[in-house]
Amino acid sequence: MVQKTDKIWFDGKLVPWDEANVHVLTHTLHYGVGVFEGIRAYETVDGRSAVFRLEEHVERLFDSARIVEMKVPFSEQQIFDAILETLKANRLKAAYIRPLIFIGDGAMGVFPGSNPIRVAIATWHWGAYLGEDALKKGIRIKTSTFTRHHVNVMMTKAKVSGNYVNSVLAKTEALADGYDEGLMLDTAGYVSEGSGENVFLVNKGVIKTPPLTSILAGITRESVLTIARDMGYKVVEERFSRDELYAADEAFFTGTAAELTPIREVDRRQIGKGEAGPVALALQKEYFKAVTGDSPKYKDWLAYYTI
Repeated sequence: MVQKTDKIWFDGKLVPWDEANVHVLTHTLHYGVGVFEGIRAYETVDGRSAVFRLEEHVERLFDSARIVEMKVPFSEQQIFDAILETLKANRLKAAYIRPLIFIGDGAMGVFPGSNPIRVAIATWHWGAYLGEDALKKGIRIKTSTFTRHHVNVMMTKAKVSGNYVNSVLAKTEALADGYDEGLMLDTAGYVSEGSGENVFLVNKGVIKTPPLTSILAGITRESVLTIARDMGYKVVEERFSRDELYAADEAFFTGTAAELTPIREVDRRQIGKGEAGPVALALQKEYFKAVTGDSPKYKDWLAYYTI
Protein backbone atom coordinates (compact mmCIF):
# COMPACT_ATOMS: atom_id res chain seq x y z
CA MET A 1 0.00 0.00 0.00
CA VAL A 2 1.14 3.54 -0.75
CA GLN A 3 1.95 5.39 2.45
CA LYS A 4 0.29 8.80 2.41
CA THR A 5 2.55 11.84 2.73
CA ASP A 6 1.75 15.52 3.15
CA LYS A 7 2.23 17.06 -0.29
CA ILE A 8 2.08 16.29 -4.00
CA TRP A 9 3.62 18.62 -6.58
CA PHE A 10 0.84 19.32 -9.07
CA ASP A 11 1.11 21.62 -12.09
CA GLY A 12 3.79 23.79 -10.55
CA LYS A 13 2.84 23.97 -6.89
CA LEU A 14 2.69 21.77 -3.80
CA VAL A 15 -0.84 20.80 -2.79
CA PRO A 16 -2.15 18.64 0.07
CA TRP A 17 -2.19 14.92 -0.75
CA ASP A 18 -6.00 14.67 -0.61
CA GLU A 19 -6.45 17.64 -2.94
CA ALA A 20 -4.35 16.27 -5.82
CA ASN A 21 -7.39 15.21 -7.82
CA VAL A 22 -8.45 15.07 -11.48
CA HIS A 23 -11.78 15.09 -13.31
CA VAL A 24 -13.39 11.76 -14.24
CA LEU A 25 -13.16 12.79 -17.92
CA THR A 26 -9.37 13.15 -17.79
CA HIS A 27 -8.24 11.97 -21.24
CA THR A 28 -5.42 9.75 -19.97
CA LEU A 29 -7.82 7.92 -17.67
CA HIS A 30 -9.79 6.81 -20.75
CA TYR A 31 -7.09 6.30 -23.38
CA GLY A 32 -3.88 5.61 -21.46
CA VAL A 33 -1.64 8.25 -23.05
CA GLY A 34 0.43 9.36 -20.11
CA VAL A 35 4.11 8.90 -19.31
CA PHE A 36 5.78 8.31 -15.98
CA GLU A 37 8.93 7.31 -14.14
CA GLY A 38 9.77 5.27 -11.08
CA ILE A 39 12.68 6.79 -9.15
CA ARG A 40 14.22 6.10 -5.74
CA ALA A 41 15.87 8.22 -3.10
CA TYR A 42 18.11 6.59 -0.49
CA GLU A 43 19.58 7.63 2.82
CA THR A 44 23.32 7.68 2.24
CA VAL A 45 26.16 6.46 4.44
CA ASP A 46 27.07 10.01 5.52
CA GLY A 47 23.55 10.70 6.81
CA ARG A 48 22.42 12.75 3.84
CA SER A 49 19.84 11.69 1.26
CA ALA A 50 20.22 11.32 -2.50
CA VAL A 51 18.10 10.49 -5.51
CA PHE A 52 19.63 7.78 -7.66
CA ARG A 53 20.27 8.82 -11.27
CA LEU A 54 17.71 11.61 -11.17
CA GLU A 55 19.05 13.35 -14.28
CA GLU A 56 18.73 10.17 -16.35
CA HIS A 57 15.21 9.51 -15.10
CA VAL A 58 14.04 13.02 -15.92
CA GLU A 59 15.64 12.77 -19.36
CA ARG A 60 13.84 9.48 -20.04
CA LEU A 61 10.56 11.00 -18.83
CA PHE A 62 10.85 13.78 -21.39
CA ASP A 63 11.96 11.33 -24.10
CA SER A 64 8.80 9.32 -23.40
CA ALA A 65 6.71 12.48 -23.72
CA ARG A 66 8.32 13.35 -27.06
CA ILE A 67 7.69 9.83 -28.39
CA VAL A 68 3.93 10.15 -27.76
CA GLU A 69 3.85 13.82 -28.86
CA MET A 70 3.10 15.39 -25.50
CA LYS A 71 4.42 18.94 -25.06
CA VAL A 72 5.42 19.23 -21.41
CA PRO A 73 4.70 22.70 -19.96
CA PHE A 74 7.81 22.56 -17.76
CA SER A 75 11.52 22.17 -18.49
CA GLU A 76 13.63 19.19 -17.47
CA GLN A 77 15.39 21.37 -14.90
CA GLN A 78 12.07 22.47 -13.42
CA ILE A 79 10.97 18.84 -12.97
CA PHE A 80 14.38 17.89 -11.55
CA ASP A 81 14.07 20.70 -8.99
CA ALA A 82 10.40 19.89 -8.29
CA ILE A 83 11.25 16.30 -7.38
CA LEU A 84 13.77 17.47 -4.80
CA GLU A 85 11.31 20.09 -3.54
CA THR A 86 8.63 17.44 -3.03
CA LEU A 87 10.98 15.13 -1.14
CA LYS A 88 11.96 17.98 1.16
CA ALA A 89 8.35 19.05 1.69
CA ASN A 90 7.46 15.51 2.78
CA ARG A 91 10.61 15.22 4.89
CA LEU A 92 11.54 11.90 3.27
CA LYS A 93 15.12 10.73 3.73
CA ALA A 94 14.38 7.67 1.56
CA ALA A 95 11.48 7.38 -0.86
CA TYR A 96 9.90 6.15 -4.04
CA ILE A 97 9.18 8.96 -6.50
CA ARG A 98 6.48 8.90 -9.17
CA PRO A 99 6.37 11.76 -11.69
CA LEU A 100 3.43 11.50 -14.09
CA ILE A 101 2.69 13.57 -17.20
CA PHE A 102 -0.85 13.15 -18.45
CA ILE A 103 -3.52 14.66 -20.71
CA GLY A 104 -6.27 16.49 -18.85
CA ASP A 105 -9.98 16.81 -19.57
CA GLY A 106 -11.55 18.75 -22.42
CA ALA A 107 -12.04 17.00 -25.74
CA MET A 108 -13.30 13.43 -25.41
CA GLY A 109 -12.32 11.08 -28.18
CA VAL A 110 -9.14 9.35 -29.31
CA PHE A 111 -7.57 12.63 -30.47
CA PRO A 112 -6.98 14.82 -27.40
CA GLY A 113 -6.94 18.08 -29.32
CA SER A 114 -5.86 21.01 -27.16
CA ASN A 115 -6.48 19.31 -23.80
CA PRO A 116 -3.98 20.56 -21.20
CA ILE A 117 -0.84 18.56 -20.43
CA ARG A 118 -0.62 18.18 -16.66
CA VAL A 119 2.23 17.09 -14.40
CA ALA A 120 2.17 15.52 -10.94
CA ILE A 121 4.96 14.30 -8.66
CA ALA A 122 4.20 12.07 -5.68
CA THR A 123 6.71 10.72 -3.15
CA TRP A 124 6.26 8.15 -0.41
CA HIS A 125 8.17 5.67 1.70
CA TRP A 126 8.45 2.25 0.05
CA GLY A 127 10.50 -0.79 0.97
CA ALA A 128 11.59 -3.74 -1.15
CA TYR A 129 9.15 -4.13 -4.07
CA LEU A 130 9.18 -7.94 -4.04
CA GLY A 131 9.88 -8.26 -0.31
CA GLU A 132 13.03 -8.20 1.83
CA ASP A 133 13.35 -11.99 1.61
CA ALA A 134 13.33 -11.73 -2.17
CA LEU A 135 16.54 -9.69 -2.15
CA LYS A 136 18.28 -12.33 0.00
CA LYS A 137 16.75 -15.62 -1.13
CA GLY A 138 15.48 -14.97 -4.64
CA ILE A 139 12.02 -15.33 -6.17
CA ARG A 140 9.95 -17.79 -8.20
CA ILE A 141 8.77 -16.63 -11.62
CA LYS A 142 6.71 -18.08 -14.47
CA THR A 143 6.65 -17.42 -18.19
CA SER A 144 3.56 -15.38 -18.93
CA THR A 145 0.94 -16.30 -21.50
CA PHE A 146 1.00 -12.60 -22.42
CA THR A 147 3.64 -11.49 -24.93
CA ARG A 148 5.64 -8.27 -24.63
CA HIS A 149 4.78 -5.51 -27.10
CA HIS A 150 6.16 -5.49 -30.63
CA VAL A 151 8.07 -2.32 -31.54
CA ASN A 152 5.48 -1.36 -34.16
CA VAL A 153 2.49 -2.10 -31.95
CA MET A 154 3.45 0.08 -28.99
CA MET A 155 6.32 2.47 -28.43
CA THR A 156 8.49 0.16 -26.33
CA LYS A 157 11.16 2.77 -25.53
CA ALA A 158 8.64 4.98 -23.76
CA LYS A 159 7.22 4.46 -20.27
CA VAL A 160 3.66 4.98 -21.43
CA SER A 161 0.86 4.34 -18.95
CA GLY A 162 -1.19 2.30 -21.41
CA ASN A 163 1.73 -0.04 -22.14
CA TYR A 164 1.42 -1.38 -18.61
CA VAL A 165 -1.95 -3.07 -19.13
CA ASN A 166 0.27 -5.80 -20.58
CA SER A 167 2.28 -5.84 -17.34
CA VAL A 168 -0.78 -5.85 -15.09
CA LEU A 169 -2.14 -8.93 -16.88
CA ALA A 170 1.20 -10.75 -16.63
CA LYS A 171 1.72 -9.91 -12.95
CA THR A 172 -1.87 -10.83 -12.01
CA GLU A 173 -1.55 -14.16 -13.80
CA ALA A 174 1.77 -14.98 -12.09
CA LEU A 175 0.44 -14.21 -8.61
CA ALA A 176 -2.76 -16.19 -9.24
CA ASP A 177 -0.61 -19.19 -10.21
CA GLY A 178 1.43 -18.96 -7.01
CA TYR A 179 4.55 -17.23 -8.36
CA ASP A 180 6.16 -13.94 -7.39
CA GLU A 181 6.51 -12.40 -10.84
CA GLY A 182 5.93 -13.00 -14.54
CA LEU A 183 8.55 -13.42 -17.26
CA MET A 184 7.53 -12.09 -20.65
CA LEU A 185 8.74 -13.20 -24.07
CA ASP A 186 8.97 -10.97 -27.15
CA THR A 187 6.94 -11.58 -30.30
CA ALA A 188 9.71 -13.82 -31.69
CA GLY A 189 9.61 -16.03 -28.58
CA TYR A 190 12.83 -14.84 -26.94
CA VAL A 191 13.08 -13.73 -23.30
CA SER A 192 12.22 -10.04 -23.05
CA GLU A 193 11.68 -8.76 -19.49
CA GLY A 194 9.51 -9.04 -16.40
CA SER A 195 6.28 -7.14 -15.83
CA GLY A 196 8.35 -4.21 -14.60
CA GLU A 197 11.97 -5.38 -14.59
CA ASN A 198 14.87 -6.20 -16.88
CA VAL A 199 16.17 -9.76 -16.75
CA PHE A 200 19.70 -11.21 -16.62
CA LEU A 201 21.21 -14.68 -16.56
CA VAL A 202 24.66 -15.86 -15.53
CA ASN A 203 26.30 -18.91 -17.08
CA LYS A 204 29.92 -19.98 -16.54
CA GLY A 205 30.72 -16.54 -15.17
CA VAL A 206 29.32 -14.66 -18.18
CA ILE A 207 26.44 -12.24 -17.59
CA LYS A 208 23.85 -12.01 -20.36
CA THR A 209 20.84 -9.74 -20.83
CA PRO A 210 18.51 -9.07 -23.79
CA PRO A 211 19.55 -6.23 -26.11
CA LEU A 212 17.68 -2.94 -26.41
CA THR A 213 15.33 -4.04 -29.15
CA SER A 214 11.79 -4.34 -27.80
CA ILE A 215 12.67 -3.83 -24.12
CA LEU A 216 12.68 -0.67 -22.04
CA ALA A 217 16.14 0.82 -21.58
CA GLY A 218 16.23 0.35 -17.83
CA ILE A 219 18.33 2.82 -15.88
CA THR A 220 19.01 0.21 -13.19
CA ARG A 221 19.86 -2.22 -15.99
CA GLU A 222 22.46 0.19 -17.38
CA SER A 223 23.84 0.85 -13.89
CA VAL A 224 24.26 -2.87 -13.17
CA LEU A 225 25.92 -3.43 -16.56
CA THR A 226 28.42 -0.67 -15.72
CA ILE A 227 29.08 -2.10 -12.26
CA ALA A 228 29.49 -5.62 -13.66
CA ARG A 229 32.03 -4.51 -16.25
CA ASP A 230 33.91 -2.47 -13.63
CA MET A 231 34.05 -5.60 -11.46
CA GLY A 232 35.65 -7.52 -14.31
CA TYR A 233 32.73 -9.65 -15.43
CA LYS A 234 32.20 -10.42 -19.09
CA VAL A 235 28.85 -8.97 -20.13
CA VAL A 236 26.92 -9.90 -23.28
CA GLU A 237 23.80 -8.17 -24.60
CA GLU A 238 22.08 -10.67 -26.88
CA ARG A 239 18.86 -12.62 -27.29
CA PHE A 240 18.33 -15.83 -25.39
CA SER A 241 15.52 -18.34 -25.15
CA ARG A 242 13.66 -19.82 -22.20
CA ASP A 243 15.66 -23.04 -22.30
CA GLU A 244 18.92 -21.12 -21.98
CA LEU A 245 17.46 -19.41 -18.92
CA TYR A 246 16.36 -22.78 -17.48
CA ALA A 247 19.94 -24.07 -17.78
CA ALA A 248 21.62 -20.95 -16.36
CA ASP A 249 23.74 -20.97 -13.22
CA GLU A 250 21.96 -17.84 -11.96
CA ALA A 251 19.31 -15.33 -12.96
CA PHE A 252 18.12 -12.00 -11.59
CA PHE A 253 15.86 -9.03 -12.24
CA THR A 254 16.83 -5.36 -12.11
CA GLY A 255 14.65 -2.28 -11.83
CA THR A 256 14.13 0.84 -9.75
CA ALA A 257 11.45 -0.91 -7.70
CA ALA A 258 12.96 -4.42 -7.78
CA GLU A 259 16.53 -3.09 -7.35
CA LEU A 260 18.53 -6.31 -7.93
CA THR A 261 16.40 -9.33 -7.11
CA PRO A 262 17.78 -12.87 -7.63
CA ILE A 263 15.61 -15.50 -9.33
CA ARG A 264 15.72 -19.00 -7.87
CA GLU A 265 13.06 -20.74 -9.96
CA VAL A 266 11.52 -20.36 -13.43
CA ASP A 267 8.50 -22.40 -14.55
CA ARG A 268 8.99 -24.92 -11.71
CA ARG A 269 12.63 -25.38 -12.73
CA GLN A 270 15.30 -24.67 -10.15
CA ILE A 271 17.88 -22.18 -11.34
CA GLY A 272 21.39 -23.17 -10.30
CA LYS A 273 21.32 -24.19 -6.65
CA GLY A 274 17.83 -22.80 -6.15
CA GLU A 275 19.00 -19.76 -4.19
CA ALA A 276 20.47 -16.31 -4.73
CA GLY A 277 23.70 -16.90 -6.65
CA PRO A 278 27.14 -15.50 -5.84
CA VAL A 279 27.33 -13.23 -8.89
CA ALA A 280 23.90 -11.75 -8.23
CA LEU A 281 24.72 -11.15 -4.57
CA ALA A 282 28.09 -9.58 -5.42
CA LEU A 283 26.46 -7.23 -7.92
CA GLN A 284 23.66 -6.48 -5.48
CA LYS A 285 26.19 -5.52 -2.81
CA GLU A 286 27.98 -3.11 -5.15
CA TYR A 287 24.68 -1.69 -6.40
CA PHE A 288 23.54 -0.86 -2.88
CA LYS A 289 26.92 0.73 -2.18
CA ALA A 290 26.40 2.91 -5.24
CA VAL A 291 22.88 4.05 -4.33
CA THR A 292 23.84 4.84 -0.74
CA GLY A 293 26.93 6.88 -1.63
CA ASP A 294 29.37 4.25 -0.37
CA SER A 295 31.15 3.94 -3.72
CA PRO A 296 33.09 7.06 -4.80
CA LYS A 297 33.34 5.69 -8.36
CA TYR A 298 29.61 6.30 -8.85
CA LYS A 299 29.18 9.55 -6.93
CA ASP A 300 27.95 11.32 -10.08
CA TRP A 301 24.88 9.07 -10.07
CA LEU A 302 23.54 10.78 -6.94
CA ALA A 303 21.56 14.02 -6.56
CA TYR A 304 21.86 14.98 -2.90
CA TYR A 305 19.30 16.93 -0.91
CA THR A 306 18.88 17.85 2.74
CA ILE A 307 15.73 18.01 4.83
